[in-house]
Amino acid sequence: MEKMLISKMLVSGTNRRIHTVEPHVGMSIAGLVPDGRVLVNRAREEARGFKQNFGIKVSGDVLTERLAGYMHTFSLYEWLRPFGCGIMLAVWGEEGPELYAVEPDGSGYKYYGCALGKAKQQAKTMIEALNLEELTCRQAVEEIAKMLHQVHDELKDKSFELEMSWICEESGRKHVLVPAEVLTQAETAAKAALESDSDDDDDDDEVAMAD
Repeated sequence: MEKMLISKMLVSGTNRRIHTVEPHVGMSIAGLVPDGRVLVNRAREEARGFKQNFGIKVSGDVLTERLAGYMHTFSLYEWLRPFGCGIMLAVWGEEGPELYAVEPDGSGYKYYGCALGKAKQQAKTMIEALNLEELTCRQAVEEIAKMLHQVHDELKDKSFELEMSWICEESGRKHVLVPAEVLTQAETAAKAALESDSDDDDDDDEVAMAD
């Protein structure tokens, strides 16, 4: 998750865009953070109510369907304002990790990999080029860090900090933030890879000029 730093005085880790709904469910917000917090609270209510009524933890598809319906309702009436954000849900289900996304209009889908936000199309193209079935979680963290740095426009956008979470065997099948040392290592590797790619491009330009 690319979190813009609106001020140099902002304390690191504040204004979070990633939240835990239940131990087996995490949610990330792309868009207006206040709108996203409303959806986080709604998701927690839905998950809590489902467990009270049925005695089991809510599944990813059920929670996604309920949140999608809730978001869609706000696009139907003129006295309501549609949500200004999209969300992604990371869930550990019966068959393992699952990923869902809900657009602001209430369209919800299940994905192998997806992206939300202003550079989502560029990021989706990069995700499609990866062999997701063979990536470890640590490798995926590094690839995502590289993508976020690559799509970030330093001339137009503010500086940002990476905020990442995972739900995998290494995390005990629970949604938690990626450990700081893993995130730092991934970001360092991503920046080094981008600098290497930039140097290669410069070399190609020099060869072209020599020709």
